[in-house]
Amino acid sequence: MENQTDSSTQPVSPLPGAESPKEILPNSTAVLILGILSIIVCCFFGLIMAIIALVMAGKGKALYEANPGKFTESSYNNMKAGKICAIVGLILSLLVSLYYFILIAIVGAAFSLIPWEMCTF
Repeated sequence: MENQTDSSTQPVSPLPGAESPKEILPNSTAVLILGILSIIVCCFFGLIMAIIALVMAGKGKALYEANPGKFTESSYNNMKAGKICAIVGLILSLLVSLYYFILIAIVGAAFSLIPWEMCTF
């Protein structure tokens, strides 16, 4: 039998003078997923996910701006959308953290006003 190979597994070489195929921006999908998850879980680990997504988006943006012709426009748009979601998730996480801090302060102040020495259990 002859050794036949599928043409889809071989790398496609561009024609002379033709543009080379563009690559997907590294971590663009991860930034989008982390940004969306930072909104969904803003009560728990949203702050951490949002910060990670923002750092990754910053690195991806710098990489894209260094060589914009190398990467696809859709992957850059995914990264920008993920960055926006991460900013929203960061704000929500900070608001939830502020809410819990105020709640704990109010409950602590209320418990400090109870005359504990007069209570008998």
